[in-house]
Amino acid sequence: MANDDTDRGNADEMSLGELREEIETIDREIVELIAQRTYVADTIAQVKRDRDLPTTDEKQEDQVMARAGANAERFDVDANLVKAVFRLLIELNKVEQRESR
Repeated sequence: MANDDTDRGNADEMSLGELREEIETIDREIVELIAQRTYVADTIAQVKRDRDLPTTDEKQEDQVMARAGANAERFDVDANLVKAVFRLLIELNKVEQRESR
């Protein structure tokens, strides 16, 4: 019986390790997506500068937040958490846009 408990403990550790590796992969993918989003936002900032458009577009921000909430519901994730992340992303992009003007 002791061997069964030991084997189960090792299996649990392997599973935990594998799960942690999966989290690491997901975290890396999240950072990659943030980098991609930032690159596109920087391109948008350049277009806004070239066309002398304002940095803030509240209508667009509202649409982004609505999409974030809808996607949160679609994937059964806390909408407030998802919207908080997107608010932060939007604010970071606006700061970068203002600094580059």
